[in-house]
Amino acid sequence: MEIQNIDHLGIVAGIIDAIGIVEIINELIGQEKGEKVSPGHVVKAMILNGLGFVSKPLYMFPKYFETIACEHLIGARVKPEYLNDDKLGRVMDKLFIKGLNTIFLIIALKAAKKFGVSLSSSHLDSSSMHVHGQYNTRLPEVIFENKQVGNTQESEELVVKSPKEISITYGYSRDHRPDLKQFIIELICSGDGDIPIFLKLASGNQADSSCFGQIAVEYQKQLEVNSLIVADSALYTESNLKLMLDLRWLCRVPLSIKSAQSLISTLPESEFIDSQIQGYKFASKTGNYAGIEQRWLVVQSQERRESDLRKLSQRIIKAESKAVLELKKLSQDKFACEADAVQALSKLSKQFKYHQIQESKVTEITSNRKDNPTRTSYQISATVSKNESKINTEILSAGRFIIATNVLKISELSDDSMLSEYKAQHSCERGFAFLKDPLFFADSIFLKSPERIESLGMIMGLCLLVYTLAQRQIRAALQESKSTIKNQLGKPTDRPTLRWIFQCFESIHLVKFNNEKHISNWNPERDFILNLLPDDCLIYYQLAT
Repeated sequence: MEIQNIDHLGIVAGIIDAIGIVEIINELIGQEKGEKVSPGHVVKAMILNGLGFVSKPLYMFPKYFETIACEHLIGARVKPEYLNDDKLGRVMDKLFIKGLNTIFLIIALKAAKKFGVSLSSSHLDSSSMHVHGQYNTRLPEVIFENKQVGNTQESEELVVKSPKEISITYGYSRDHRPDLKQFIIELICSGDGDIPIFLKLASGNQADSSCFGQIAVEYQKQLEVNSLIVADSALYTESNLKLMLDLRWLCRVPLSIKSAQSLISTLPESEFIDSQIQGYKFASKTGNYAGIEQRWLVVQSQERRESDLRKLSQRIIKAESKAVLELKKLSQDKFACEADAVQALSKLSKQFKYHQIQESKVTEITSNRKDNPTRTSYQISATVSKNESKINTEILSAGRFIIATNVLKISELSDDSMLSEYKAQHSCERGFAFLKDPLFFADSIFLKSPERIESLGMIMGLCLLVYTLAQRQIRAALQESKSTIKNQLGKPTDRPTLRWIFQCFESIHLVKFNNEKHISNWNPERDFILNLLPDDCLIYYQLAT
């Protein structure tokens, strides 16, 4: 008797098959004559490993697949020992040479079309991923590829320039690890289901504002629809906006722009109207920035406003205590003349953010000492009061931010839709949270070259693609059939996380006995969930009775 694990990996393998990842990879980078496992199947194995949530490093790949139904899940005659680190490394090198951004985009667009994912809006963001160790370029600048001629291969017929690798270096760390080198992940997700469509790795010191516009333009060229590009304030620069003249965009306006800061701090409460989204109000304005006519939506969040006002109150109290202490110190200083004393007080008062001098008094002090002639000095004392003008300005701007779009017609994009699309920017943040999860196999990246780190980054993106597609499929099927399943607390839900679904499929095994195959531990609940997924997932559990 032989028992091998399947667990939730049949779902993962089925989604991979439904997308056609194995076939796409093999078509793009080709297969070598006589190789025991194709590049496409290697990528499939890496995705299975990545979504196994077991944190197995790449050099333990064969060990990991010894316990699972390797041939059943990956492909016929695929043995665990074939999936060694040398094989994985060669495939990652080939992926890098072919062009990782292109490979990912081709796969993601085919997946979106297959699963009916809407690309009417796309969310752009970036995050950093820290690494350990030193990284040296491993691939030569020029790579010689084999060229197929009839049934034979001719070596060194086609010369391919190796793409430029990223720089693993220090930069602004979103992980709060400035002591470690890093690289940047640039990601575009669909507004429909958080599906990653575009993924690119960049050097660790790259600034978002310097590249977001170009990324948006390159991305839009690949789409068949005019997608609304949604991003944070890094996109809102004069150069980026001019670059995106032919694109529809929506992003946050940085308050470093004087007109934006002035607007949120002077706009009266009476001009705001309630949004359909609970807890929000907004006021719509038209404007022009970088020579581009646009709509600005000043948004006020009630929850954030209450938080900002609490923090403001704490800052005012702290500032007052500091001001009183500084004035006390100043009152002990002696000055040669009255003007010097007044000047010192004026200089100190300019440091006050929320307070101003209320009353001041200069005192003349005369000292008579036997060893010194008569000497006159001056001391100054003062009291402070709140600067109501400055405080009211901050009270008025509390909880406010501005989003802008070049879609001028409200019929095409309403004010409520603007706010809703911007709030959906969390789709990218959820993607980054997934990639940085400690249970994910790339949490601590250890590969020795930037090229292979980039390749692994693309594999990580494919894991996210498979995960979000399966999750979207289950949720859509439940909502369409008006059905629910039990969540972790035993309560019905039509929006389960895929991680919970994976847990529901624990302890499923492929049992081989007397040349017969059986699936163990099958039950009606698992059967119900499986029927929410594509038929490609069913075949991995079809032995169930």
